Amino acid sequence: MINTIKINGQQVVITFAPEIEMFRGEFIGLNDGTDFCAYSVEELKKKGTGSLRIFLDERHNDGLAPDRSFSGKITTRLSPVRHQALTIARYVH
Repeated sequence: MINTIKINGQQVVITFAPEIEMFRGEFIGLNDGTDFCAYSVEELKKKGTGSLRIFLDERHNDGLAPDRSFSGKITTRLSPVRHQALTIARYVH
């Protein structure tokens, strides 16, 4: 099962990891791997919020942009918005 939610405006792909019996969230609009696990949706949102805050603080302190760059370059040219939508669809399907 794969779903998406938004945490503080950032898209998150949610999967269930049966080997650890936990939900796993992964921010897909950020330029570095940022993921987190929890036993419930409520806990997942809390951990996601904390994980995002730490990530954004570290990026700010390092002078780096937090958002992933969607260039629109794949086999065909797409707008960055469509490239992002295609990436989200890839995780969901």
